[in-house]
Amino acid sequence: MDCFQQTIHFNCGGENGLCQLKLVNFEAEENHTSHETLGLSKKHLVVRRGKPFSVTLLFYNNWWNGYTENLVLEVSLGNMSEKMPVQFCDKPSDPHCWSAKVYPRDMHTQSVTINICSPVLSSVGVYCLWVHIQTAQNRRTYALGDFVLLCNPWHKDDPVYIPLDAHIEEYIKSDYGLVYMGTPLNISGKPWSFGQYEPGVLEACLKLLQVSPEHLSDKQNDYIQRANPVYLSRVICAMVNSNDDLGILEGKWHGNYKGGIKPTDWSGSADILHRWVSSNCKPVRYGQCWVYASVLCTVMRVLGIPSRVVTVFNAAHDGDGSVKIEEIYSSTGEKLNLSKDSIWNFHVWVECWMRRPDLGPGFDGWQVVDPTPQEKSAGKFCCGPCPVVAIQQRCLHVPYDSSFVYASVDADIIRLIVHDGLVVQRVVDTESVGQLIYTKGIGSDRPNNLTQTYKSKTSQTGSCLWTEEKQAVSASKALLTSTPFALQSSPLTHRAEKMLPGLEVSLHTEKIPSVGDNIIMCVTVTNCSNTDRILMEHVNAQLKEYNCSPQESFWRTKKEVHIQQGKVLTLHHTISPSEYESYLGADDIVNVAVVIEDLRTKERFLAAQEFSISSPPISIEIEGGDSIQMKEEHTVHVSFINTFSTALNGAMLTVEGFGLLQDKQNVRLDFLQPGDKIEKKVSIMATSPGTKLLKATFSHSNSPSIVSRSFHKVSVITK
Repeated sequence: MDCFQQTIHFNCGGENGLCQLKLVNFEAEENHTSHETLGLSKKHLVVRRGKPFSVTLLFYNNWWNGYTENLVLEVSLGNMSEKMPVQFCDKPSDPHCWSAKVYPRDMHTQSVTINICSPVLSSVGVYCLWVHIQTAQNRRTYALGDFVLLCNPWHKDDPVYIPLDAHIEEYIKSDYGLVYMGTPLNISGKPWSFGQYEPGVLEACLKLLQVSPEHLSDKQNDYIQRANPVYLSRVICAMVNSNDDLGILEGKWHGNYKGGIKPTDWSGSADILHRWVSSNCKPVRYGQCWVYASVLCTVMRVLGIPSRVVTVFNAAHDGDGSVKIEEIYSSTGEKLNLSKDSIWNFHVWVECWMRRPDLGPGFDGWQVVDPTPQEKSAGKFCCGPCPVVAIQQRCLHVPYDSSFVYASVDADIIRLIVHDGLVVQRVVDTESVGQLIYTKGIGSDRPNNLTQTYKSKTSQTGSCLWTEEKQAVSASKALLTSTPFALQSSPLTHRAEKMLPGLEVSLHTEKIPSVGDNIIMCVTVTNCSNTDRILMEHVNAQLKEYNCSPQESFWRTKKEVHIQQGKVLTLHHTISPSEYESYLGADDIVNVAVVIEDLRTKERFLAAQEFSISSPPISIEIEGGDSIQMKEEHTVHVSFINTFSTALNGAMLTVEGFGLLQDKQNVRLDFLQPGDKIEKKVSIMATSPGTKLLKATFSHSNSPSIVSRSFHKVSVITK
């Protein structure tokens, strides 16, 4: 670690008698260790507010006289400045005001070590530091340099204070995380390198604040407000997306990704932040929800605000504020893209830990902050901070954006079956939205289930008028609809709602398939009535993006079946790889639905399920284990075995790793026979400590859409 020493030359200029400063030592290693900022920067001294740090001044041969020559330190942030007369005492510093103290043991004839303490509610930013040496007749001023001041989650008076050491390790210091993706039936954890110890990342986070609209329009107010983590989280949340500012990421959810990087190819924040800075704040292409959230988590951890990435499975996007999501199916089981609302199979946001003095202590703790640009909040694309406890207690009036967040995790789904322009069946699902809410476990790669922190049905007494609010919201939206069918319901719909159904229908897959496996579905029909039934079964399968309605059907079947009264009928269906491989790739999501129609009564019954296709595995092995020494070469073996029943043409295996490899490493084979292996040996070397990720990608020309990806965590240690 550099010592950040600065040599200062001077001209006496007639100021005889004043001691002259020779050298400034920012005691970087000691301060960084004490302030838990080691590795964040090699360019700046980085310290935390409310905790003293030391600076040593070395003078020339004319001794400094502490009794006749006063030292006054001055700090400034923008146009704000504070002067601190250096005091000589043994009393500890007051963490609520700026102070500069010299303890007797630190005072010498030619040097002095000054302990500087900032207020615990200081603004985050880059501060300038001066020293004034003065007597009654003369004064000499030296610019000592800059230092970075961050939030202090170790200090009990800081609003971001989090008391448990394990939480500090996981939510501030850890530079590695897992982003959960997929569906509740098939959850995968994508490793992510937050990269806060990579060179230049801290500086990129500080630049983000300097180019925000809030700073550019009113620098003074922005500097003042930066003491407040609520303000910081809103500014940074808006700046992670580029929709209305000089933000980091441009989003793209459909079509090709020419001119940028496909969102699934990112594996760390540092590369994204470096690209943004090097392009002079042009948006990096492209991001989706987990990329936005992971970059936000990096910036918040760098600034000292405890943060974690959270995935909501079956997250609702409630565009009209009705807290209801409509899904519309045809009478043959095809899901129709007719609703403005949507259910995302997963959606990723961030929780940040902070007190909320603007709301009261009942709303302290984890706050949802969502940088994915979905809806505007107070005129800009951001969401939160919204207290998680407000969602749990259903307090829809609490700022910020609590009703939108509540709908994301607890909206009702209204499933409609339409036929000839009429709604012929209506089913209400109150359980699927927010079915699971996951984050990475503390000190573990296992998921931590947060569902009940959002969805507990036990509401505490207080000011949350949930019943009245929900009734008011429902009444205000009663005449609004996102479909053309609301006022054209068939009489069969009302009859079905008033009587017990004569049939029970369910649908499930026998196992979650990998690419190359058969998709096997099982439909179960139970005849609860006292009459035999003649039924028409329609089964439909569609490719679905995780964040929108399905595309056209790629597979369908129908047949007439008979079921006796009181009996259970099980129907199996298989979709072979040849029937889906030209449509589906690894990690793609499939929507399957069955509609059972009673041919006599014309009643219809719907069951649906969504699941993702798993990727074939890629093996990544590091000689000597997954912990490597910094600045030493290590060998990695990467391989893929063709588990398909046919030969693969144009097989290519690619290996890359930010902070481990300078360039991508490729190997190609014209043909890869069934059971054969393609492999690549690469040498890696890390130049900085922390957690890095190796990524391996396998593709082939038989079906270009089918791509396998694997990630491997590498721990870099120093000697």
